[in-house]
Amino acid sequence: MAKGTRGAVWVPGEIVLLGLLQNTARGPRRGGLFALWLVLRVAMTLCGPSVPSERSRRRHLTALEHRLSSLPMSQGARRALQAALVELRDGTPEAAATALRQLVAPAVDLAGPEAGKALARTAEMAQRIAKAHTVG
Repeated sequence: MAKGTRGAVWVPGEIVLLGLLQNTARGPRRGGLFALWLVLRVAMTLCGPSVPSERSRRRHLTALEHRLSSLPMSQGARRALQAALVELRDGTPEAAATALRQLVAPAVDLAGPEAGKALARTAEMAQRIAKAHTVG
């Protein structure tokens, strides 16, 4: 994991998506990649050492839904992201892992196998964190 600005920890999947985003021209593909990155960020906050409060989580999801509505992307990507948001409303690390797993195939369609692999690895990381939460 790498440190971002203000000490935030970035998982490898985020770094891969940002690299792909940097090399993508404006348009639906870039909008979809940015949307994947945003959802990944919100999902990983549910897996962090300090789980956000119910109110904070609802505010993050509302802001995310609002931002996603204005991004250009394919209808398939939009449907996949909406399904992931439904999962994220549960607010658990298990829900975050499920949401990320649901986005693997759309990520491959949108940005290629590298994006799919990055999301799959991040989903596996979220699943390990979820298991640790249930054991601990």
